[in-house]
Amino acid sequence: MVEGSSIKSHGVKMLSLVEKLKDLKVGLDNDTYIDMILQSLPPSYDLFIINYNMNVLEKFIHKLTNMMDQYEATTHKSKLVVLVGEASTSKMKGKRAKRWKRKKGKGKVIAATGSAPSTPTVPWEWAK
Repeated sequence: MVEGSSIKSHGVKMLSLVEKLKDLKVGLDNDTYIDMILQSLPPSYDLFIINYNMNVLEKFIHKLTNMMDQYEATTHKSKLVVLVGEASTSKMKGKRAKRWKRKKGKGKVIAATGSAPSTPTVPWEWAK
């Protein structure tokens, strides 16, 4: 099987080959046919093969093909999608950056002799 092709079509193809071998009365048992099907899978199915060999007690060819279909459906759902884009800086640009700048020389309060200034000056001046 070629990597990336459909497991369903591969399973159908392997089932037809097994049926042809049975018609020719080759004399192989069910486990040998299952091993042939598992050996024909690409390396991306290695985890499936290990799981199948360890957990399945009764091995049937039709159950194997159904399990392969289910495995393919779950692995297609869980494929990662990587999005690549430009990173932006956190610096403010344009009018917002100018808004918070302090003007030099402004905002100093000088006390007059004898009384407080009539209007207080603000240390921050908003940009226009």
